[in-house]
Amino acid sequence: MCLGIPMRVTAVEEAAAWCEGRGERLRVDTRLVEAPAIGDWLLVFHATAREKLSEERAADISSALAALDAALAGETDLDRHFAALANREPELPEHLRKEVGRG
Repeated sequence: MCLGIPMRVTAVEEAAAWCEGRGERLRVDTRLVEAPAIGDWLLVFHATAREKLSEERAADISSALAALDAALAGETDLDRHFAALANREPELPEHLRKEVGRG
């Protein structure tokens, strides 16, 4: 399985950036995204930035990856990794709410 990893930009070069995330430091190709600045979060896949992320979205992805690690280690109570989702009702995206209202 291949996953994108959220990484924070620590240095910027032409068409690349040095990033850190999940205990790793990596030179990342940034030609597929808007030029990043130090402190920006990027979703990195195979040493290539695929998307700029908000800090909140980077934290959500990091929590999901931590939950995957925990599940693979045999943990069964994973709610702490999904605090924003635990103990609340699911919500439909806005475009689907409109569809449900028609029926």
